[in-house]
Amino acid sequence: MSMEEADAEKKAEMPELDLWGSGRNSQGHRSKSASNATVATGTKNAAGEATMEAVVARENMLRALRAVERNAGAAGVDGMTTEELRGYLRAQWEQLKRQLLEGTYQPQPVRRVDIPKLGGGTRMLGIPTVVDRLIQQAMHQVMSPVWEPDFSNHSYGFRPGRGAHQAVEAARAHVESGRRWVVDIDLEKFFDRVNHDVLMARVARRIKDKRMLRLIRRYLQSGIMEGGLAQPREEGTPQGGPLSPLLSNILLDDLDKELERRSHCFCRYADDCNIYVRTRQAGERVIASLKRYLKKKLRLKVNEAKSRVDRPWNCKFLGYSMTMQRRPRLQAAAQSVERFKVKARQLFRQGRGRNLNRFIVEDLNPLLRGWANYYRKATTSNLFEDLDRWIRRKLRCLIWRRWARIRTRARQLIKLGFTERKAWCCALSGRGPWWNAGSSHMNAAYPNAAFERIGLISTVATVRASA
Repeated sequence: MSMEEADAEKKAEMPELDLWGSGRNSQGHRSKSASNATVATGTKNAAGEATMEAVVARENMLRALRAVERNAGAAGVDGMTTEELRGYLRAQWEQLKRQLLEGTYQPQPVRRVDIPKLGGGTRMLGIPTVVDRLIQQAMHQVMSPVWEPDFSNHSYGFRPGRGAHQAVEAARAHVESGRRWVVDIDLEKFFDRVNHDVLMARVARRIKDKRMLRLIRRYLQSGIMEGGLAQPREEGTPQGGPLSPLLSNILLDDLDKELERRSHCFCRYADDCNIYVRTRQAGERVIASLKRYLKKKLRLKVNEAKSRVDRPWNCKFLGYSMTMQRRPRLQAAAQSVERFKVKARQLFRQGRGRNLNRFIVEDLNPLLRGWANYYRKATTSNLFEDLDRWIRRKLRCLIWRRWARIRTRARQLIKLGFTERKAWCCALSGRGPWWNAGSSHMNAAYPNAAFERIGLISTVATVRASA
């Protein structure tokens, strides 16, 4: 557990917060809390149904509060931050709880944020208020155990104990077994196009509490705040709230069951689904039938431009690709490497005026560590060696740019041990910063060991340490 997570856990146990009232924990409050502990832990009532009473149970809400504080995130349309949430709950919890139990709570609109994509266009995120994030997280904790036991073993996204690494390992195993063609299904703007009636029909299969069903629909239909105006929403469940991933899995579980019924080998992570077959002809039949199924049963549209039948090494799945050997190896897809370099270039532009040591430790290292940890399943080690070399050259380029004048460059090189003649010869080279960053004189001025002393981490070492 990180220091930040430990602090959040410690804060969550503060006795002054009493979700059953506005004062300190009295004996009566402890008694009431204890009577609801079973409901909060099991998240279901005696009939096996998720209920609003389980959602507002004290232990369940405290667990949700810890999660919201730990995840932090941006404020919603009301401007309230996660740091202000506890104070709000101390004053307003009784009223909020009553509204939830009576079924009268009305969610606020989500704040629209457009995230640019590498290949052009944007992805829309809907940022709920922190209060709505808290309620959604509490509902998620209650609803997830109801569906989780019956979800497909081939579904890996947003599920406890599962993740992208397991999905790509399973995909590699399918290819190794001889299924060397992949049906790559891309759902067109899935989170923006989910049909509310179709989704709610599937939610109502397990949840009978009408208060919860009404609240889920209200969250689906809550407006999107844009330009100061809330625009109503008739379809979609925008990414950004804790409940959206679970709702997407509930809807797409029908697709999983259909693929299992047909005995297909597949991996699904949220709306990213790959089916592995032995021949191109089989793949063409699968993609044609799935288009019909998704349109008729789930009211979802397949993106014709991005869906295809191809070799696995020509496709990417969750940022990974694989080699074409009989026993394929995982590797980071070319698009993923380019996306990393785009982020790194933006970071270097922002770091031109910063202290070099602080820039490396506070800005660059987190990016390198996160990328290396995610792509640690890639077994092509030269990828990480190349990235380390590229990062060091970018740092030397940054340093050369800071020595903006010829006199400054000569003086700095002399300080680093160059003779006066050699320093002036290098400073007067007339070449650009990138050429000089790769030259022998900058490699001598700032060898790899110099960056290690400053604190630069190596992606190669990070991957080896996590192996």
